[in-house]
Amino acid sequence: MEQSLNKRDSFTSNLGFILSCVGSAVGMGNIWLFPYRIGQYGGAAFLVPYLIFIILLGSTGLMGEFAFGRMMQSGPMGAFDKALQTKGKKGGKVLGVIPVVGTFIIAIGYAIVVGWFIRFLVGYITGSALTVTDSGAYFGQIAGSFGSVPWHFLALAIVLIVSLFGISSGIEKINKVMMPAFYVLFLILLFRVCTLDGAVDGFKYLCIPKWEFLSQPKTWIYALGQAFFSLSLSGSGMLVYGSYLRRDNDVIDGARKTVLFDTIAALTAALVIIPSVFAFGLDPASGPPLLFITLPSVFKVMPFGRVFAILFFISLICASITTLVCLLEVPIEAIQNNLHIDRKIAVIGVCIVAFAIGLFVEDGNVLGTLLDFSSIYIAPLGAFIAGVMFFWVIGVDKAKAEIETGSSKTLGSWFKPTAKYVYVFISIFVFVVGIMLGGIG
Repeated sequence: MEQSLNKRDSFTSNLGFILSCVGSAVGMGNIWLFPYRIGQYGGAAFLVPYLIFIILLGSTGLMGEFAFGRMMQSGPMGAFDKALQTKGKKGGKVLGVIPVVGTFIIAIGYAIVVGWFIRFLVGYITGSALTVTDSGAYFGQIAGSFGSVPWHFLALAIVLIVSLFGISSGIEKINKVMMPAFYVLFLILLFRVCTLDGAVDGFKYLCIPKWEFLSQPKTWIYALGQAFFSLSLSGSGMLVYGSYLRRDNDVIDGARKTVLFDTIAALTAALVIIPSVFAFGLDPASGPPLLFITLPSVFKVMPFGRVFAILFFISLICASITTLVCLLEVPIEAIQNNLHIDRKIAVIGVCIVAFAIGLFVEDGNVLGTLLDFSSIYIAPLGAFIAGVMFFWVIGVDKAKAEIETGSSKTLGSWFKPTAKYVYVFISIFVFVVGIMLGGIG
């Protein structure tokens, strides 16, 4: 174990690890889906099931993925394989391919969306995004087939450079800069939104609880999906980041702070976006239209809209680049660790393949289908397999001991049944219900 640990790059501090995990968790789901969900399913009432689920999942699945990776000093392929070997079984690497491939598919699509953010930022810096008469047509050109090639390439080039520097000198350092920048920029935007005439209607839409929604099963289902995907539970990215932990890193503290800052990011995004939309009498639609059509329409008529737009898209790039770095680290680690090749070759190879495949899915409709497939069918399945491997195959007693290693805190008697039964059931429930409803997060 010591020899493996010495050879493997690692986070140099608990702060760097936490910010990297927050960087992975805070992404598009927080910014373009959470505001819509909270308004759609009861305003502040939606926070009741959401907070229940995000605390539950953070205290079981997230801690589990961190600790599982650290215990095995490997991503999903190696971790699943080593877990089965403890029972004299084989085939773990084959199972580990599922979350690796699923995460790579998401990374391919995510890189395209990050390219859109960069293109919009440049458009507001030059002023071209403000002069167009039809924001929908402007976005349609960017989101068409081969409509964002240079920006898509630039997004992956940034990640390639960061990843070439490794964990401590690359991923950790960029998260220490980009994540604080994201929060500072969004707080500036929030202060600006509070000065808009009509923004109060947006705050009411978000903050006044409609308690009757708590009696609707879909409110709880979508709150679960939002929490599950917001924490990036998939048996991949968080497990890989956990594999770069030292034995003295505090997994319990890391998981709790990831939950806290992820939730703060989602709430802040909602308080910035929805009141801005309401202030100008537009529809708070979910998904890409909110960020790429509705809000650009707001920026064109808002006083100092150009400055507001530049700050907004810089903050989005900060959040999305850190997520993309984590997503691509999953296949990079798998290739480097299982094929025993140099990290630089693995990084360059993964980024080239991601770009080459991505060229053919730049069309927004194709991209949406690709991302839906991975998030509905593969991500929750990966989380389920990881949960079974750690809490059942390794055993919940050893899992609890591993989670507590490096922490001054201990987990109560609630942890074992909650992790072994409740979390594992929830992960397969998300998989099944996601298929039935066409996605819940």
